[in-house]
Amino acid sequence: MIKKPYLLFLGDAPDQLAAKVARGIRDWRPGDSVGQFRLPGCAAHMNLPDLTIKEAREAGAQTLVIGVANRGGVIADNWKEVLAAALESGMDLASGLHNRLCDEPSLVEIAGHKGCSLHDVRTPKVDYPIASGRKRSGKRCLGVGTDVSVGKMYMALAMQQEMHNRGIKASFRATGQTGILVEGNGVPLDGVVADFMAGAVESLTPDNDDDHWDLIEGQGSLFHASYSGVTLALIHGGQPDALILCHEPGRPHMRGLPSFQLPSLAQLYETSLSMAQIVNPSCRVVGVSINSSQFAEEDARRCLADAEAETGLPATDPIRFGAGPLVDVLISP
Repeated sequence: MIKKPYLLFLGDAPDQLAAKVARGIRDWRPGDSVGQFRLPGCAAHMNLPDLTIKEAREAGAQTLVIGVANRGGVIADNWKEVLAAALESGMDLASGLHNRLCDEPSLVEIAGHKGCSLHDVRTPKVDYPIASGRKRSGKRCLGVGTDVSVGKMYMALAMQQEMHNRGIKASFRATGQTGILVEGNGVPLDGVVADFMAGAVESLTPDNDDDHWDLIEGQGSLFHASYSGVTLALIHGGQPDALILCHEPGRPHMRGLPSFQLPSLAQLYETSLSMAQIVNPSCRVVGVSINSSQFAEEDARRCLADAEAETGLPATDPIRFGAGPLVDVLISP
């Protein structure tokens, strides 16, 4: 577990998008962060107080989280003085960058001296088994996308919040860097050796109460030539009882692949369900989650109506209009 509360490090992020990791934490666990630390020139802001390292420690911060996702995923040289100061103050460090904290000798030395932990959340900490395909107790829901970065994590977190508000047993199961930092634990699936990815998802979603739902954070897309493997591992390791189709209308092509068009929701429905029923014949597709953030409200509602007409399933933007319709259909007999 990563110790909370956090100090969110925004570095010199040039815009809000560059600080998307911090944004995810702020949006879904607003009480988990005491403030933010920004370097000169930082254009991102989480609407949290700007604190020094000393002020953050006095406010109870236990871990400084690198909330920036920069090009190449590197720890910039001008960040290291701040990271070292956080360790010297007694804070742990957490990062989802490709450039690992544990590969920085100066930080490793200070952490060892101060008894602090370095959390590289993209690096698996355990040896995962090969998947067994054994049926597990409890229930599981997975979001599958027409593309990458269409809102699968936000959908699962919105559903968890709605289910908790209704007194329904539900756990968000994180599989990516931001999700792990939001939840404090999880499986960094894109860092797991391919043969063990499905087994890692099995470990993440163990036997549970019959009325408990695991809401598994989706990754990639079965239709994305770069990242389809991680999606299939989630489907086969998760053995979902329910799938939710996730889509952002208006994209001209698959992200990062200009020559590939997005599949239709009908194609996503058919392909995802056929893959899921290999490991769970009773799996069903229950709803559609639409990311309408780029549309005015009238156009957003038109997108929902189009999705419902195409699939025959209830559709909502769980952030804009609430996750209620997805929860309703999930828990219906």
